[in-house]
Amino acid sequence: MADVRDILELDRATTPEITRDIVMGADKFKKGPRPPTAKVTKRPEGMHREVFALLYNDKNDAPPLLPTDTGNGYKQTKAKLGLRKVRPWAWTPFTNPARTDGAIFYHWRRASDEPREYPFAKFNKQISVISYTDTEYNTHLQSETWTRAETDMLLDLAKRFDLRFTIMCDRWNRDKPRTVEDIKERYYEICGILEKVRGGSSDKKIYVFDADHERRRKEQLDKQFKRTNEQMEEEQSLINELKKIEARKRDRERKTQDLQKLISQADSQGETPRKSDKKIPKKKLHHPTRPSRIDPSAIEITGIKFPDFKNSGVSLRSQRIKLPANIGQKKTKAIEQMLQELHIDPNPIPTEDICLHFNELRSDIVLNYELKSALATCEFELQSLRHQYEALNPGKTLSIPTSISTGANDQEGIKQEIIDVVGSPGTPANTT
Repeated sequence: MADVRDILELDRATTPEITRDIVMGADKFKKGPRPPTAKVTKRPEGMHREVFALLYNDKNDAPPLLPTDTGNGYKQTKAKLGLRKVRPWAWTPFTNPARTDGAIFYHWRRASDEPREYPFAKFNKQISVISYTDTEYNTHLQSETWTRAETDMLLDLAKRFDLRFTIMCDRWNRDKPRTVEDIKERYYEICGILEKVRGGSSDKKIYVFDADHERRRKEQLDKQFKRTNEQMEEEQSLINELKKIEARKRDRERKTQDLQKLISQADSQGETPRKSDKKIPKKKLHHPTRPSRIDPSAIEITGIKFPDFKNSGVSLRSQRIKLPANIGQKKTKAIEQMLQELHIDPNPIPTEDICLHFNELRSDIVLNYELKSALATCEFELQSLRHQYEALNPGKTLSIPTSISTGANDQEGIKQEIIDVVGSPGTPANTT
């Protein structure tokens, strides 16, 4: 009763000081004879140990009916009683800023707390919905498929349901139903027109809703959802076959590269001059050394091989114009220099046609670069052969035809010959 009189702020009689012995009971801690140990209940035959543990524990206490969050399980914790006076509470009125009818509500609040705004008012978030005047509608917003009444109802539903277009479609007039895509397209069309007419900030992005794309996307998702097990298994089998084909393709490319390396190593060994040849004068050379010759088939002249993006899933078209990783730095610099001379943007807009032609152009640039390098190598070999011929035959010289010189090729053009080094399946071996 003393606590009740404190809450009601009534006078109370003097009470003795509350001590620990009074609250907890001094007699409880007095030592005495221990109670006899309870008899252990034997587990019935045929009952599992886990089931019996749910029924009884060591002290034969009943199991809890509800889960508890106390530290000692279902056992009651000791009461924690304070000795201070209870703080007064007051039945205080408050208002909700989200309501416009001026309703007044009441709740309990400590008398010492200062009045503050209703804490749940911060969740009252409202979306700003655009509006228009009669002049703006008659001048810019008239449409052949939408009437003024439907447009007004659209904005009214947008304000009521905070642009939840699915709910707006459900609340639409049943006499002339509209789809969600139609409602969204009309609303964002109004927003874009009014933003341009009113001359808003240039930084603000005008959102354009593509209703046809949204319909096709939903149709595709619906078809994807309605696939049968047979169709899913067929798709999975096709994906597995595609992986096998790509694995075989990578294996063939690896074997081709290994064979190309062996050919290059054989040619490089033939080009290495002997150290003893440097010490012997040219006049005393009686036995002609093997001339270093570069097989034109060992020079890879293919341009750029761009990867094929045939994997399942979504990919960016800009990845098609990305140079492969095997392109060296010299070729990359040559491409950049040539594009700069031709005044071509190195990063164009990746449309379908631009990607195709841009890749072909860079492949031709690299092919031209490789042809020039091969031509320079062949000219160097011809010069080496001429010097060797002059050393072996004093007084004689070897003339190089002008048709294969650099100047003649600049005028007449370089003719490309496609030489199959590795050999494709079904191609007969060259015995010449």
